[in-house]
Amino acid sequence: MILAVLISLILFRTTAGENYFSQGFAKNQFSSTIASPAPDEGAGQDFDMDEYLYGHVMDAYDWHITTVNGKHISVPLLIIVHSKTTGWHVFSSEKLAHGHEYEGFYIQHDKESHKDKVMERTPSGDVRPLDISITKNVAGLMFNSLVLVLLVLFGVKWYRRHDAREEAPGGFSGLLEMLVMMVEDDIIKPCIGHDYKRYSPYLLTAFFFIFVNNLLGIVPFFPGGANITGNIAITFALAMCTFLAVNLFGNKHYYKDIFWPNVPAFLKVFPLMPLIEIIGLFTKPFSLMVRLFANILAGHMMLLGVVSVVFLTASLGPAMNGGLSVIAVLFGVFMDILELLVAFLQAYIFTMLSSVFIGLSRQHPEEETAEK
Repeated sequence: MILAVLISLILFRTTAGENYFSQGFAKNQFSSTIASPAPDEGAGQDFDMDEYLYGHVMDAYDWHITTVNGKHISVPLLIIVHSKTTGWHVFSSEKLAHGHEYEGFYIQHDKESHKDKVMERTPSGDVRPLDISITKNVAGLMFNSLVLVLLVLFGVKWYRRHDAREEAPGGFSGLLEMLVMMVEDDIIKPCIGHDYKRYSPYLLTAFFFIFVNNLLGIVPFFPGGANITGNIAITFALAMCTFLAVNLFGNKHYYKDIFWPNVPAFLKVFPLMPLIEIIGLFTKPFSLMVRLFANILAGHMMLLGVVSVVFLTASLGPAMNGGLSVIAVLFGVFMDILELLVAFLQAYIFTMLSSVFIGLSRQHPEEETAEK
């Protein structure tokens, strides 16, 4: 990110770079859909802040890399849609670029309803087909998951060649072991208790999955930069996994506290406490979902907002633009370093809260009383 900010500043201060950013970047660099035709001469002088910010963090049917002299360089992805009349259609997103139609399908740009989504023209009107396309976030999720698997397999290779009882791993394998032991010994074991090993595979997977996706989301160039953990659908799926782990494997004491808590009788007859506890079943995963989504999305938006100062001040003259651009770059470097901390912290918090929720569902008060 630091290198990308510096390069963008250098390009912007040159004649070719100024023309590139004013006509290409301002309207199309972070397009949230298939790249549209280049704007007319001078049409890109007004920097579109909304499109710049939301275009980067939203999903897309292609993976935009850069724009050079008005020409968009992007990786086309696979569009997979099902029409009620013609069945399944699988084709490259490149066929829908620049407002084109293909087999009756097109990208909706003009209307707020289903904006930037694939639509189908039918005799009865335009409809939204069943869409399971490989979008930018889906492709990023696949790539990041592959990276995570390869990192784990690379770390495991050391243990296949050495006896861990006689020597300690070094290098990347040592770093991986340190993180695994930190998560298991400092988070999972204290929060869950004696049967923590039962939940370690899921919680360790959740930690490393979130951590890797957070780190790769900071990388501003292909194949990084996909807003995976800043997508509420991803955080919803992670929160649902914790929700199922808590409620499918909770013991009888956990459910007794929900439906027949140890409170005065009138609160049991009038089911105020059970109602509160049932609401709590859903607020816990909701808090997990929103916390991760909001923090990662806010980090992306803040970093983009800092970088946008370079372009917002272009009309103020070379002196003002140059001075503010230097400040924006320095502050962008600071924000990028802060994002590294946030990437780890959010993975840590999600794993810790999931462990706490699972531990609360596995309490054995009769054993605690016997020990005392």
